[in-house]
Amino acid sequence: MADAAESGTGTAGSAQRVLVAADKFKGSLTAVEVAERVTAGLRRVVPELVVEALPVADGGDGTVAAAVAAGFERREVRVTGPLGDEVTAAYALRDGTAVVEMAEASGLQRLPEGVFAPLTASTYGSGELLRAALDAGARSIVFGVGGSATTDGGAGMLSALGARFLTAGGEPVAPGGGGLAELASADLSGLDPRLSSVEFVLASDVDNPLTGPKGAPAVYGPQKGASPEDVETLDAALAHFAKALEGAVGPRAAEYAASPGAGAAGGIGYGALLLGAAFRPGIEVMLDVLGFAPALERADLVITGEGSLDRQTLHGKAPAGVAAAARAAGKEVVAVCGRLALPPEVLGRAGIRRAYALTDLEPDVAVCIADAGPILERTAERIAGDFLS
Repeated sequence: MADAAESGTGTAGSAQRVLVAADKFKGSLTAVEVAERVTAGLRRVVPELVVEALPVADGGDGTVAAAVAAGFERREVRVTGPLGDEVTAAYALRDGTAVVEMAEASGLQRLPEGVFAPLTASTYGSGELLRAALDAGARSIVFGVGGSATTDGGAGMLSALGARFLTAGGEPVAPGGGGLAELASADLSGLDPRLSSVEFVLASDVDNPLTGPKGAPAVYGPQKGASPEDVETLDAALAHFAKALEGAVGPRAAEYAASPGAGAAGGIGYGALLLGAAFRPGIEVMLDVLGFAPALERADLVITGEGSLDRQTLHGKAPAGVAAAARAAGKEVVAVCGRLALPPEVLGRAGIRRAYALTDLEPDVAVCIADAGPILERTAERIAGDFLS
């Protein structure tokens, strides 16, 4: 346990209402399950406690689930998976706003275990998912990107929405980023006209450009099974893709390629920018969509968290966004996590008073992962003892 203010337990008065706004513990608990376990532990110590659960996400995998937990309707549709097979993907819809998660259609979760396809995995299904949201009458689309199996610059997505990418022989280029090396002509004139009349937000915690040392292939390609040679191939292919698009859309093709967020989710951010999307940090977008501000106003104490609180947390992840918003509202924040890799002073600067790690109670990480739920409940009991009793 790390305290960002002072050592010792101490208390922060009697909080009558607690807001649990945590992300998933990846590989162990969904965000909904985290909220349920924390609530159970708190109420074991303070039975009359009012707890409001608002599972959160930063635009990556789990974003649709967070929206559904907040009252959105879950919609399912059959789309093309990253390897070309058909999969069932979900999006969320409420009052004309759709929350679409690219990982539902084109994420690593859609690949067989141990199978990667860095050169050929396609985002075509993500485009089909966006089209389904348009068909359902969405007037505003939040497009959460992250956890992708793909590095195709969004070419597959654009193709599903009406774009044409042809080889010199007039054939469609092969799926995936590798196929873009053969691209001879790009035509975006056939894009679904409804896209021009919707509010389209690209929600991501990644601000990388499309190509180069900080681009999608170099930074994230290895996570998708790309060898050093594959990274070079993909980087060159995406650079060629952006160059070819200059003929279709003009200089903004190059501008978008260098823009923050273009490299998100294997470059699907670039495709979204070409569609007119506005790039915003994913957690900021999701807090707005989920109704975080009114829930925060009702709370005396906020509990956030994710599987690992580390340096990455500080770069747009859900707990950092929750803590920043809570601090601005003058609310006290504590965090739960599986593993803690941030010192107290860094937590304090992020707006987190104290962090409680499962490894405080169970040093064996494998046991923490396997038994995360019960250990998290015991952790919540400690929070209740320190802050609520």
